[in-house]
Amino acid sequence: MTASGGTGRATVVVGVDGSDSSRQALRWALHQATVTGAALRVVTCWDYPVSYGWTPPNLCDFNPEPDVHRVLDELVDAVVPADSPVQVERVVLRGHPAQCMVDQAAGAALLVVGTRGHGGFTGLLLGSVGEYCVTHAPCPVVVVRGAGGP
Repeated sequence: MTASGGTGRATVVVGVDGSDSSRQALRWALHQATVTGAALRVVTCWDYPVSYGWTPPNLCDFNPEPDVHRVLDELVDAVVPADSPVQVERVVLRGHPAQCMVDQAAGAALLVVGTRGHGGFTGLLLGSVGEYCVTHAPCPVVVVRGAGGP
């Protein structure tokens, strides 16, 4: 791994959303960062729901960002040991997850995302975020299947 994201150290970017598959992706990315000496950037994204045909009510008092930070912190704290040698950066962004992941992968050595396979034929399919990342990321992408995968 040679891409450094400007830190002089290779960076592994992993997208998480609190799901079991993203937890598996974080575990995989942490292991990869550990064995390669890379830094780990854990990214989660949020956005207001898109609506069609009507204007949503004014959401002035609605700010999910503190909750998103809490979920990210809980996930990272549950997966990354306190004595881990890996430098971990936590990033919360507002925007569509697929585009946020591709943007964060600029300068990274590797992008890791999970997929929510459903088993059978459907489980062979790649989710929309994973598919977008695989086809648009500026670095190699690893798609980690959740615990229910083969």
